[in-house]
Amino acid sequence: MTPPPHAPAFLDRAGWGGGEIRPLAGDASFRRYFRVHRDGDSAVLMDAPPEHEDSRPFLAVAEHLAAIGFRAPRVLARDLEAGLILLEDFGDARMKEAIEADPAAETPIYAQAIDLLADLHGHAAGPLPPYDMAVYQREAGLFPEWYMPAVGLDADADGYAAAWDAALAPVAGDRSVSVLRDYHAENIMLLDDGSLGLLDFQDALAGHPAYDLVSLLQDARRDVPPGVEAAMIARYAARRPFDEAAYALLGAQRNAKILGIFTRLWKRDGKPRYLAFQPRVWGYLERDLAHPALAPVRAWFDAHVPAAQRAAHWTDHIA
Repeated sequence: MTPPPHAPAFLDRAGWGGGEIRPLAGDASFRRYFRVHRDGDSAVLMDAPPEHEDSRPFLAVAEHLAAIGFRAPRVLARDLEAGLILLEDFGDARMKEAIEADPAAETPIYAQAIDLLADLHGHAAGPLPPYDMAVYQREAGLFPEWYMPAVGLDADADGYAAAWDAALAPVAGDRSVSVLRDYHAENIMLLDDGSLGLLDFQDALAGHPAYDLVSLLQDARRDVPPGVEAAMIARYAARRPFDEAAYALLGAQRNAKILGIFTRLWKRDGKPRYLAFQPRVWGYLERDLAHPALAPVRAWFDAHVPAAQRAAHWTDHIA
């Protein structure tokens, strides 16, 4: 986590010259984050190498969210050719760690996150690309592309795609809301004014409202107690329409995608830490597949992915 060599010059131009740059975080992409300290103030430096990351969607979604009243980090300076953006610092009070420090806060914090989502879904989708069948299929296809070979299985990719075409037809045409796509406890910040700050929304699309509910309540990185999940679904349903079948459909699609992505992060990108999340994601996927709306996809999994290559047993079969 060494800052890029051109960072000091960028900070000079931004009025943050002489600031101390400290490592903050990396993520599943090529982006890296640093905290800049200067004269008792701080900001976050995002390093998004332009050969790997296009930061324009991040800036556009941040502008849209701010325009409709949500807390995305303010952009203090940018140099897209250099791949550098200086952002408002939301601090360190992330939802995940706040709950770990105070388990009694879990329900109220999730309730606040659900209320934010219900408020967001009260607005029409922003000027975003559509979350259409092509995107759903490309994402779901990461499972046969990466996961299946990793556990020594041959993929019936055509049958897999046909099963998803049949299952996702009822939701694939929905463009009603802005879908942040990674709305979960590691991307939600608790701000000093009591509001929630949003991170990692650069991949937002116009799609179905159930998707971000799945992101939040079927969290790949932490266990959400079933009682909390049920209570939060009820809380959301009291304010906005809730479609149980869509929740299962998009849960299955997301979790199949995540199994593929986490395997790719290990195999291609040398990030094996994501393997520890696979059993949890399998648990979500198994539950989603049990819904009648997933019958075509469940049949494919039953035919092509034996129990021994699923869940907690899958690591025994990795070459």
